[in-house]
Amino acid sequence: MANNLPNESPEELLQKSVRGDRKSQEKLYRQFYGFAMGVCVRYTQSRDEALEIVNDSFLKVFTKGDLYDSKYPFKAWFRRIIVNTALDFYRSQQKHYFHENIEEAYEVSSNDSSPLSQLNHEEIIMLIQRLPSGYKMVFNLFVIDGFSHEEISNQLGISVGTSKSNLSRAREALRKMILKEESALPSSDFKEN
Repeated sequence: MANNLPNESPEELLQKSVRGDRKSQEKLYRQFYGFAMGVCVRYTQSRDEALEIVNDSFLKVFTKGDLYDSKYPFKAWFRRIIVNTALDFYRSQQKHYFHENIEEAYEVSSNDSSPLSQLNHEEIIMLIQRLPSGYKMVFNLFVIDGFSHEEISNQLGISVGTSKSNLSRAREALRKMILKEESALPSSDFKEN
């Protein structure tokens, strides 16, 4: 039995997938599943929601792959599909999520020193996952994906002020979580006899 070429590019797999080649679709799914889940878990409340977004994203790739422009890297194009699918999911679930308007927000000082640099990537992602959905969505879009408040406002159907408020509150909530985690660690102050 001939093994499929191990060096098929994502672009080649995409072309075959669009034509309905199930083996190519499976290869593309297996190759990019981890990447897609890594993006999705930042935007969702649960692994089940993330998996739903991953599957919806792959479905879009398989059905609309002919729109792919080979001038751009496949991974960047696919990431954009994932983020947009996550935003679509968020908008459809928005009535269940929490966000506040800036008029109700308090001013958060951004001059505080942070022990953030002492945390590893997984710990930071875990803390972000604990944020309320509205805060987490805005934080991810602004800080990690580089969207502007205007873009976030348009994507989520909220005001620019609400986006800024949610970002401010997300940062404050993360700061408090980090400080709480830091205070839970045993003290390293030992006196020698």
